Amino acid sequence: MQQKRTIVLIALAVSVVLMLAKFGAYFITTSNFILTDAAESVVNVLASAFAFFSIYLSSQPRDINHPYGHGKVEFFSVFIEGTLITIAGVTILFKSAYNLFYPHEVHNVVKGAIIIGITGAINGGLGFYMIARGKSLNSITIEADGRHLLTDMVTSGGLVVGLSLMYFLPYLWLDSVLSMGVAIYIVITGYKLIRRSVGGLMDEADFDTVEHIVKIMSDNRKDAWIDVHNLRAQNYGHEVHIDCHLTLPNYFDLIQVHEEVKSVEDLVNRDAGQHVEFFIHTDPCLPKCCHYCNMPNCPIRAEAKRIEIPWNMENTTRNAKHFELDGAV
Repeated sequence: MQQKRTIVLIALAVSVVLMLAKFGAYFITTSNFILTDAAESVVNVLASAFAFFSIYLSSQPRDINHPYGHGKVEFFSVFIEGTLITIAGVTILFKSAYNLFYPHEVHNVVKGAIIIGITGAINGGLGFYMIARGKSLNSITIEADGRHLLTDMVTSGGLVVGLSLMYFLPYLWLDSVLSMGVAIYIVITGYKLIRRSVGGLMDEADFDTVEHIVKIMSDNRKDAWIDVHNLRAQNYGHEVHIDCHLTLPNYFDLIQVHEEVKSVEDLVNRDAGQHVEFFIHTDPCLPKCCHYCNMPNCPIRAEAKRIEIPWNMENTTRNAKHFELDGAV
């Protein structure tokens, strides 16, 4: 958790310095085009500050009011960031539209382009670093902040190209037209972040996570694990909570059942690359399970095994034992 805080603090400090540089470029040039980048840098600072708070809160231990921990605050952090980006983009869009009809002269275009180019390069390097670290630390907040910085790099690159055009084609309306294009791009980026955060807050299915967990269990499947079904995953910050039904031989005693459940938890936590908390409901096998059961020397087998049913998204996420899946038999 200390690594996450350090990364966000670095991003916050860099964002403040770059924000001041961009506003300096705006006051030098009076360009609305540069103002789009300067306004987004304000969002960078606010987003990094809230990201630091959300990471601090998500690291707090579970309590009676938050039995699953505080990890979902990271989705809220991303929502705030996306909202701020969208507001900045819409504001700039209206201002640029106004200046399209009431243009003003732009000054010192070359100086402004140099400042913006340097800030864009710094944001790009930091953004790639934060995305990589966000994935390795399983932090949606750090990853989202990194993607925001990459967006800033792209817009800065567009600004340098646009400012170069303005230098060689000194049309007053060009500044407003280019800034409107960048503003639209900013709004789209903000929408994507909002959409992702809402999906997390609404417990939208994370198919990549589920598929990864299913593959781990399938590749290491034990004979006693007759089938897995009704598997669902929820993300709570850096943790994943999974509940599922595991069918075991009905002659297992409670100690054997407990050992099999624990072996599933240990296996997934060893290979998943992140902390996974399981809630496993165990089902006893039925005679209808025999035709796909791998259990050797079974004392209650009703018929020989005759088919192999692979574990995949289709038959592990549905709320039915494998023999109830018409397409699986």
